Amino acid sequence: MLVSLSLNNFALVEKQEVDFDGRFNVITGETGAGKSLVLDALSLCAGGRADSGVVRHGCDEASVFGEFDITGNDEVVAWFAKHERELEEDTLLIRRKISAQGRSKSWINGVPASISELKSLGQILVNIHSQHAGLELLKSQFVVDWLDKIGNLNHLKIATKDAYHAWQSIKKHADEVKSVSTQRADRMALLSAKLTDIEPLLTVNFAELESEYDELSNLETLMGQAVAAVNCLDGDGNNPSVLSLLGRAIRICDNNADKSKAFNECSQLLALAQEQIMDAGAKLADYAEQSLPDEERLHELNGLLTLAHRLSNKYHTPITKLLSDADSWQKELDALQALPDDDMLDAQVQEAYEYYLDAAEVLNDARMNIAPTICKQLQSRLMPLALPNARCEFTFDAKDPSQYGMHGKYDIALLFSANIGTPLQQLHKVASGGELSRMALVMQVMVAGGGDLSNRPILVFDEVDVGISGGTAQVVGELLRSLGKHQQLLAITHQAQVAAAAHRHILVHKDHGEQTTSKLSVITGEHQIDELARMSGGVNITEATRAHVKSLLHDITHASTAPHSNKNITIK
Repeated sequence: MLVSLSLNNFALVEKQEVDFDGRFNVITGETGAGKSLVLDALSLCAGGRADSGVVRHGCDEASVFGEFDITGNDEVVAWFAKHERELEEDTLLIRRKISAQGRSKSWINGVPASISELKSLGQILVNIHSQHAGLELLKSQFVVDWLDKIGNLNHLKIATKDAYHAWQSIKKHADEVKSVSTQRADRMALLSAKLTDIEPLLTVNFAELESEYDELSNLETLMGQAVAAVNCLDGDGNNPSVLSLLGRAIRICDNNADKSKAFNECSQLLALAQEQIMDAGAKLADYAEQSLPDEERLHELNGLLTLAHRLSNKYHTPITKLLSDADSWQKELDALQALPDDDMLDAQVQEAYEYYLDAAEVLNDARMNIAPTICKQLQSRLMPLALPNARCEFTFDAKDPSQYGMHGKYDIALLFSANIGTPLQQLHKVASGGELSRMALVMQVMVAGGGDLSNRPILVFDEVDVGISGGTAQVVGELLRSLGKHQQLLAITHQAQVAAAAHRHILVHKDHGEQTTSKLSVITGEHQIDELARMSGGVNITEATRAHVKSLLHDITHASTAPHSNKNITIK
């Protein structure tokens, strides 16, 4: 529920705050006074498009601030959880700023918010019906969506849509696989050839392979170098060996270890070095005394290296890159081999298609079953709106299978006749603008009348009285007042009969000072009577006009508190 709106430097409004009733609120005023400002501000709070034109002339920025009571609204609670935002109270605060340059900033409960977040939250909070809503009736999809909403068939519609998308997805996949069958075979042959080429190299470490080959091909030279190194350590008879010199140094350190800590430490270090040198000498001796190179192993290594260089030249890729690519080649080959054959694909497509047909048939049966009841409800609600002979009927025409879609297998139309003896025809052929407007209003009210009361959005009607007047306008007013008992409504109207039915009357008027401003006032008593009289009688307001208005207010007040003779007005 909208509790209040605050507007600052917004269009013709300098600074204004207006509170709203939780039931039916009406906004009136002379042409050009700025009646749509309230709806524009609410639209901005709901994520509507910001325009620098809303900034009051001479100001740097405009701002709107909306306070909403969300007590018991599970959808808002779920929205906050989904967007990982904290919701501590049952009050929701939305703030929007628009600069003179057209830049916009938004906050939800004091925390910055993106426009997409504001839009998704706004769709839960507010449902705005424009003055051109009657034109929507001429779109076939609007009629289908409305039928599903009123008939509580959205779960069947979703099931049909999901089945259709699944069918189309599988069909697209099957078509793609079939269209590339030749390319698929060529690609598999290429991948297999590559993997066969490099298979001998897949189990070896190329760096270790090169290292082993370098060692074996130079083994005789390396063995000679090992002998030379051993001689250096043990001596060759002409020069003292490293070990003998090291032994002398150790004895010198040992002899002086009790006299100096340094000699003691050096003695230990030299003893450790002696052990390591002896180990190194033993290993070098073993290396020098090993067998000559294994010619068979050397030949094997040479063959692997030759193959590696040949493949590198063949594929113009370093051998290490080829080896790393082999894994991805194998995965691609496995995936191509795992693709189903044409018969299996056809079976999958047929299964998905039949599943879609079943879902669409269930949806269509439900639509056909509920359609007559909904038509009767629609007719009964149209009768008090100066359409006593209104007749409606849904038609279901089977589509060609090639035209099946996510909304089902049938073209659905709503036929209408306003007069006795006039055959039912499509709306665009027989309905006048006023008839379309009244039908749109009733259809919107029927949608708003269903669902969970705590989760109902604020229902907003822009120019609710298009195409109506007189007694019809009074019936519309009573209809909206009755609906307001279950759901908050805001409406702009030019009809006194509609305005008189509101639980709260907000007047918008201009103040012509140094700079023209628009003022918003909640009016009651004599101020309300004056405004309703202006709406009824124009410029010259007479006592007769005022008396008529008082009678109108009296009738509506008593009609809303007493059982109404026309049950079609009550929204349940």
